[in-house]
Amino acid sequence: MRSSPLPRMSRRGRVTIGVLIGVFVFFTLLGWGVNAWTDWLWFDEVRYTQVFTGVLATRLLLFLVIGLGMAAIVAGNLWLAYRVRPQLRPHSAEQATLERYRMLLSPRLGTWIALASAVIGLFAGLSAQSRWSQWLLFRNGGSFGVKDPEFGIDVGFYVFQLPFWRYLLGVGFTAVVLALLGALAVHYIFGGVRLQGVGDRMTNAARAHLSSLVAVFVVLKAIAYVLDQRAMLLEYNEGAKLYGAGYADINALLPAKEILAWIAVVVAVAIIVFSNAWMRNLVWPGIALALLGVSAVAIGGIYPWAVQTFEVKPSARDKEAPYIERSIEATRAAFGLTGTKSAGYAADNLIPPASLATDTSVVQNVRLLDPQLVSETYTQLQQVRGFYDFGPKLDIDRYANAGKTSDYVVGVREINYGELPNNNWINRHTVYTHGYGLVGAPANQVVCGGQPYFVSGFLGEKAQEACSSQAEQIPAQQPRIYYGERMEADDYAIVGQTGDRNVEFDRPTSTGGEQYYTYTGEGGVEIGSFTRRLLYAIKEQESNFLLSEAVNDDSKLLYVRNPRDRVEKVAPFLTLDGDPYPAVVNGRVLWIIDGYTTAATYPYADRVNLQAETADELTGRGTFQLARENVNYIRNSVKATVDAYDGTVKLYQFDDSDPVLKAWNKAFGGELVLPKGDIPPELAEHFRYPADLFKVQRNLLTKFHVTDPGDFYSGQDFWQVPNVPDAPDSGQKQPPYYLFTQFPGQESPRFQLTAAVTPNGRQNLAALVSGSYVDGRPQLEVLELPDQTRISGPTQVHQQMTNNGDIRQQLNLLSSNQAQVQYGNLLSLPFADGMLYVEPVYVKSSNQDAYPLLQKVLLSYGDGGSYVVLANNLSDGIKQLVEQGKRAAAGSPPPSTGDNPPTTGGTSPPVLTGELAEAAGKVQSAIAEVKAAQASGDFERYGRALKALDEAMAAFQQAQAAANPSPGPTPSGSPSASPPASPSSSPSPNG
Repeated sequence: MRSSPLPRMSRRGRVTIGVLIGVFVFFTLLGWGVNAWTDWLWFDEVRYTQVFTGVLATRLLLFLVIGLGMAAIVAGNLWLAYRVRPQLRPHSAEQATLERYRMLLSPRLGTWIALASAVIGLFAGLSAQSRWSQWLLFRNGGSFGVKDPEFGIDVGFYVFQLPFWRYLLGVGFTAVVLALLGALAVHYIFGGVRLQGVGDRMTNAARAHLSSLVAVFVVLKAIAYVLDQRAMLLEYNEGAKLYGAGYADINALLPAKEILAWIAVVVAVAIIVFSNAWMRNLVWPGIALALLGVSAVAIGGIYPWAVQTFEVKPSARDKEAPYIERSIEATRAAFGLTGTKSAGYAADNLIPPASLATDTSVVQNVRLLDPQLVSETYTQLQQVRGFYDFGPKLDIDRYANAGKTSDYVVGVREINYGELPNNNWINRHTVYTHGYGLVGAPANQVVCGGQPYFVSGFLGEKAQEACSSQAEQIPAQQPRIYYGERMEADDYAIVGQTGDRNVEFDRPTSTGGEQYYTYTGEGGVEIGSFTRRLLYAIKEQESNFLLSEAVNDDSKLLYVRNPRDRVEKVAPFLTLDGDPYPAVVNGRVLWIIDGYTTAATYPYADRVNLQAETADELTGRGTFQLARENVNYIRNSVKATVDAYDGTVKLYQFDDSDPVLKAWNKAFGGELVLPKGDIPPELAEHFRYPADLFKVQRNLLTKFHVTDPGDFYSGQDFWQVPNVPDAPDSGQKQPPYYLFTQFPGQESPRFQLTAAVTPNGRQNLAALVSGSYVDGRPQLEVLELPDQTRISGPTQVHQQMTNNGDIRQQLNLLSSNQAQVQYGNLLSLPFADGMLYVEPVYVKSSNQDAYPLLQKVLLSYGDGGSYVVLANNLSDGIKQLVEQGKRAAAGSPPPSTGDNPPTTGGTSPPVLTGELAEAAGKVQSAIAEVKAAQASGDFERYGRALKALDEAMAAFQQAQAAANPSPGPTPSGSPSASPPASPSSSPSPNG
């Protein structure tokens, strides 16, 4: 007897392997089942089960269809190869060697074929189920109503159909190659293909089988050439440095692809005919395949290269012009730039006008609070308990109060679970379950030595702080925050109690005690039953779900508590903006998240990477970094909201003309996204132009504002986004900023997102780009300055202002070993045919738990260097700029910048007597107190000292006016001394 080709495994070994495999399969299925069940419960809670079932059914369908199809193709060819095996094989050493493998395979050949096909089908199915989004768009996609400029095919084919067709083609190639390799192996093992011995190396049946598979592969290659002709409109054009087919592609590569497709068809026929019907050998089929390869290199490679090298490059500007124009038009359409309003702005006024002092649309709305810097201030002044947190960056919104709309810096007081006094399971998940209040302050107002003027989010019925509003100006009927940005994936909360006992920490009381609460909202998954507790104990790997008395019959589990994660789970087809923001709408605190529909196959449109295009100084500091997604089409098609109390998720259609959103809505039953008409007006008032979309559009406008192909090719008029003004060497881009202001050409102030851009390679100002909503529609506007403008860009202006001799000296006085100067948003504001720059200056002590306080305001008008002011507040700064403008108009040199009153001329100062001498003494005492407070690092004392100095200077001015009727110098106060009017009717906190 011949020995077995493989050693037999012992019975114990087989049992052990079987048990291990069984355990692995059990825990894998258990984990999958628990995740699926808990996901269903979560989707049922938020009432979006159609998303869960739709995605799951689609994934299962693709897994089964593609997996079974791949397995069937491979299994069928393996069986066919065995079925047509020769019954008699010539004797040779090769066949003797293969006999042992035939003995191993033949008794259980069906099992081996089924096992191999099942493994291949499993991997194919797993790969296919990840294509669920492509399939849903393929099946539900419609028309864009726009045709591509080359073939006249609707753009919907490229966005909805082409990706899935290319995937199916790839599946076909994989199936044929695997079938060919498998069939070749079976033919070889069973003698259909021989490498040794006399006679033919291949039987007629094996030759027919294998040649047919090769012919199918070549036919698929012909189909690939046809699809490649369409896909050419998506490829990168190296000659024009743009996406889309260029001159050489259209005039050389396109006809080459068509020729190659026909050659491939001829080759496929030749393989069948020459291999089986005529010569019955592989010589001519091999020649045909070689011809296809040579043709692909010569016609598809060398010829287009020659056209590009010898015809296009010498006159690329003219040759590529029509195709550059196609790319410009497609890019502007795909990224929503077509409706951009561009207007020239002369900016030829370099002297501060007198109208600055009386303006009500720009100057009064200047935002002084920087949401990134004052986050620490909010945390220190409104934290109350060490575990409350506002995050590293706050948000900007606008509210109407007393008939006046203005910017507000808002933040939500959330729980920071890392700072809990005793971070055990009970405290983390059952006691400290929620934050409390949306804290807001007017963005153009500071009090009490540079602090924000808080108007909402108080922990009691009335504010107790002297530097805050005495009543809620942004009242929320339900201020508790169970869902927020600070929530991590494992920050679940167990709420609901039996009886009257409240165990959830709610907020501290004014008497020093603590108030407790029991959740009454509709959110959360009920976990009162033993089955549910066991289910979530397995999911969270936490036995306390079963053992703790904190989990009772009335308990609910709140999880997926981050608003962005919540929307992403409900709408996995959306790309979400990285900066969700809170708003009080009809008494409820809502998180508003902008959702984008994207595509990567819009013909001729430029392609960008969302992660790279949206990164700037604020990325990761209170904003989420977007994934590395390459797109060439984007729309802000959805406005999503998440209720901060009960977690209710709503998706509102914002772009009602977006074909991609229509396809997704249809895919999930047609009612997934609420119509645009269902948006409550109170909610629409808080919509803002999304930051990440604006960054992408702004970056594209630096090139695609040029619409002439020749100028675009030269690139001389391109712009660039400047770096952060106060840290230009960091390489980080200056973030856009929200303002409630009025730009030239606008009928009234708008809440708009704004950014400055500079010429490519230079630092002077080139244009201002703004995005806002007009009648509920997005509107991009560009104010373009002349090419040779003298107006400085943000980086230049910051350097000119901070390097001014007098200002540098004052800034040095503010900074010391115990304090540091921090610069806020540098705002570029077009005003009166000139440019007004405003940059708040904060000072932060080096003491522990210190926070930045707004102490000064830098202002500049004109070219950024001639008229510069460092003032104690915006009002004084504007007055000083106007005074400088008057002096310039009268032909006098501008006065010394800064806040120190000018001294009298002569060799010695005049002798002061009476009330004037007493007032001067108070000024000197106040100055000494300011210096002492600054040295101590006590900024509360510093704020009081600045206020006292303000009052002393005012008294000195009055005494001087009484002693000398001629006008005297105007003192400048601290920001706390003269804040802009509060939007409330309450008295000023300075009074």
